[in-house]
Amino acid sequence: MGEPLSEEQVDPDPFRQFDKWLDQAIKAEVPDPNAMVLATASAHAVPSARVVLLKGVEKGGFTFFTNYRSRKAHDLAENPVAELLFFWSELARQVRIAGRVARVSEEESDAYWRLRPRGSQLTAWASPQSEVVPGREVLERRLQELEKQFAGKEIPRPPFWGGYRVFPHTFEFWQGRPNRFHDRIRYRREQEHWIIERLAP
Repeated sequence: MGEPLSEEQVDPDPFRQFDKWLDQAIKAEVPDPNAMVLATASAHAVPSARVVLLKGVEKGGFTFFTNYRSRKAHDLAENPVAELLFFWSELARQVRIAGRVARVSEEESDAYWRLRPRGSQLTAWASPQSEVVPGREVLERRLQELEKQFAGKEIPRPPFWGGYRVFPHTFEFWQGRPNRFHDRIRYRREQEHWIIERLAP
C-alpha cells in the first residue's frame, strides 16, 4: 500500500498531479505506464472499453490515436464523451479522468504518424479495425500487398486514422491503503476553477 493522500498534499492543478504520478510510475518501472482503459458508450448507452496508449498531455487534454472506423470511433461520433482509467498496481494507484472528446487537427495526426514505426504504419493501413474478417490470412495477405506497394516509399497517413483528445471535467486520484480504507481525491471543474473533494472509499 502507498503513502497517504490528502487534500492538502495534492497539487491544486490536476494535470500537474497527474504528471507527478505518471513520472513516479515511469521511475518505478511500472509496465506500460501510459496504458489506459478508454471507456465509451453509443448513443443508446451501450458501453464499450479497451486499453489504448496515452500519447501526450497537451492543449488541456489527453491524446490517443486510432482508426476512425473502429468501434470506439463510432461511439465517439455518436456520443463524444469518455472516461480514461490508469491503473498502476505496483504503486497501488489509479486515476480516472472523464470529459468530452474531440478529434485533434490533421496536422497533429500527420506529425504523430511520421513518428510511428514503419511496421505500425503498414498495419494501420492493413487492418479494417473492428470489422469481421474471414481469417488472419486475409490480413497477412493485405499486409504483404502493402509492403510491396510502399516499398522504398514514404507511407502516407490513412484518411481513416488519427487522433482524439479527451478534455477533462473530472479527475479522481485513488491511493490504495490497508484494509481497503483507500484515499480518493476528486477534482471537479467549475468554470475556470478546480474543486478538490475527498470521496469515501
